[in-house]
Amino acid sequence: MANNASFNQYLDKAARHYSLLFKLPTYKRTILFSFVFCMACGFLLAFSFALSPLELVYGLLLGFASFSLTLLVNYSLALFVLRADPIYDLRRTAALSLFCWVFWLPFIIMGFVAAFFTGFPVWAVGLCLLGFAAVLIFRIIALYSTFSLDYPRFLLASVLPPFLWLVPFVPLWRLNKVNVVTILSFSVIALAVAFASSFSFISALNRVGKRSVGEQSIPIFRAFLLNWVADLNAPFEVFLEKLSEEQDIEVSIVRFDGSNSKTFIVVPSVHPGPFKNVGSSLLPFMLKRALEQKFGGTACVPLGLLGHELDVTSQSQLQKIIVGTLESADFEAKEAKATPFIKVSDGLATACCQIFGKTALISFSLAPKTTEDFPQELGETVRREAEKLGLKACIAINAHNSIDGVVDAQTALDALKRVAIACLKEAVSSRSAPFKIGAANIVPKDFSLKDGMGPGGITVVAIEVSSQKTAYVVVDGNNMVSGLREKILNKLKSMGFDDGEVFTTDTHAVNAVTFNERGYHPVGEVISHEKLIGYIVEAAKNALAGLEPAKFGYRSTLIPQVRVIGRKPLEKLCRLTDDALKIGKRIVIPLFGATFLILMLILMLILPYF
Repeated sequence: MANNASFNQYLDKAARHYSLLFKLPTYKRTILFSFVFCMACGFLLAFSFALSPLELVYGLLLGFASFSLTLLVNYSLALFVLRADPIYDLRRTAALSLFCWVFWLPFIIMGFVAAFFTGFPVWAVGLCLLGFAAVLIFRIIALYSTFSLDYPRFLLASVLPPFLWLVPFVPLWRLNKVNVVTILSFSVIALAVAFASSFSFISALNRVGKRSVGEQSIPIFRAFLLNWVADLNAPFEVFLEKLSEEQDIEVSIVRFDGSNSKTFIVVPSVHPGPFKNVGSSLLPFMLKRALEQKFGGTACVPLGLLGHELDVTSQSQLQKIIVGTLESADFEAKEAKATPFIKVSDGLATACCQIFGKTALISFSLAPKTTEDFPQELGETVRREAEKLGLKACIAINAHNSIDGVVDAQTALDALKRVAIACLKEAVSSRSAPFKIGAANIVPKDFSLKDGMGPGGITVVAIEVSSQKTAYVVVDGNNMVSGLREKILNKLKSMGFDDGEVFTTDTHAVNAVTFNERGYHPVGEVISHEKLIGYIVEAAKNALAGLEPAKFGYRSTLIPQVRVIGRKPLEKLCRLTDDALKIGKRIVIPLFGATFLILMLILMLILPYF
């Protein structure tokens, strides 16, 4: 449980780092800021030679020319060079150009100040060329790190615009008798130095990845970015596959057959992660949808007793689980009796159990304390105890239904084991009777992934045994704010249910889609509790209306050779962002300081020839 919190911290930090890259102004604001910066550069360059009305006109013309050329460059790149790149639309292309002018302006300001106080305008030209070198370095690093097309396009997009932006300055410099050939010579030298320093920086960052995960940092960064910006899961999953191992995956399939409907509760022994649409993040919804499409009825996929040590690496591997589950779910339900719903709590841990035939369905929660991923050790303990009590099978579920600080892992585990044993014993001693079942699903259109609601929506399974009505509420989300579970259960009791439990699927489709502290919103953090409970009540009413006598069936199937990635490789991948940033901060000043010192020395040597 503590380890899971640690992993989530790494993941959320990585998501925040990447999100900062694309907190960009709107396109209109970008154009406005570009106009301001271009005009400022034009006036400062013109006034570096003289403070006169004529230079004011030159500055105005220069600013407009620079701005117009910037717009033309942006449109041309977006239309002809970057059009196939999923990241660089017109807005981001324009933002990249804006940041270039932001980098360039301080050098032009320094040149103006130097020219004003020394009376030598060539200083303005020299420092403007240093700014040109800074822009080259920025574009080379930015585009190499984020660009997913071929090298010729990368070179064109990174090098050509700064050279084009120099063009409007040339007439002004020629009017003031500056040697254009010398300027061209320095710009070529600056290009060579910019490439050398940029790729030295990139190489240093790549070595961080090689040391920690055996892969270069920049390609991983680019793959994460493609997922973040364009929802492309395949590039990042390539790296997950390289770090993965094969494992046989158990899937527990519970099937209820009524005369008019079918209901499935499926618990795979994989975790729905790591984030967004990568790996098995969408497992609860995709498996639910596949079962409902093939068999009809209603399905839900709550979380088992495991954590991020069993994340599936890719959508293709996830399909293995879905196909294998669909093949195995086609069996006949035969058990006609069930025990009443039993709930045991010791003040910290809660276990809920219901036995169908000789199969126990048991769930665990620490609500209102934090209920995060539980260790597989708990599942093994429960299965052993179930065997001792004469049960043939036991399906263990993590309710994952409350988040409120940190709980001591060992204390919680001990409490969970105690209530599990007590709950199983009480359930086994209870009298079985025929049962009825009804199920319903609602997908609220006004809740989104950013709100913490997955595409599977809300599923309610109602079970009646000897006049006792129980509600199993499954919400497709990643955990739930503390106290909301109790509100839901109280509302269900007021409408005739004797008891029940609330589950979340722990879907990680909601992770890394928002910029808050956690990187996701638990159910109820931004969603209106009243609206959510209203939808649950609606689904519960529909489930009650569909109550009918049913039979129960259980099958455990093993899906062979599924590639999964463990917690440690995932943590290393997410920690890589932090590690690379630390190295980057450590080397950026000495590396680029030395770069500009070299350029300054070259500039001093050729300045007399200006």
